[in-house]
Amino acid sequence: MNIEERYKILSFPDLGDERGNLVVVEGGIQIPFDIKRIFYIYGSDDTVVRGQHANLRSEFVLINVAGTSKVKVDDGKETRVIELNQPRMGVYLSKMLWKEMYDFSADSVLLVLSNEHYDAGEYVREYDEYLRLLGH
Repeated sequence: MNIEERYKILSFPDLGDERGNLVVVEGGIQIPFDIKRIFYIYGSDDTVVRGQHANLRSEFVLINVAGTSKVKVDDGKETRVIELNQPRMGVYLSKMLWKEMYDFSADSVLLVLSNEHYDAGEYVREYDEYLRLLGH
């Protein structure tokens, strides 16, 4: 499976009107899984790198609901950088995909949706271990 099959850029419909914008995302519809966990990252700046791990079971959707950030994804062979710069845009990340979030704008609020509850045991935090698990 190539790297483009491991992540997907998502575009959410704007259902707003003259009163303002309204973006709806629903698990199993716009989000390709049932949502079990939600968290968000804010107060970071352009020098901070978050993530730096892969997950054995968790899938994620990342949405910058305010500001901007970048997400680097790595499948052990190739890397891609996705800039999250619109609140109607998200990126889906499959399990066992190395991820790093960085270059946060001062007003960045990065919303993260996951198909799994938190389990520290399913995190792969060392890149060499990640490559070993992939068979590289």
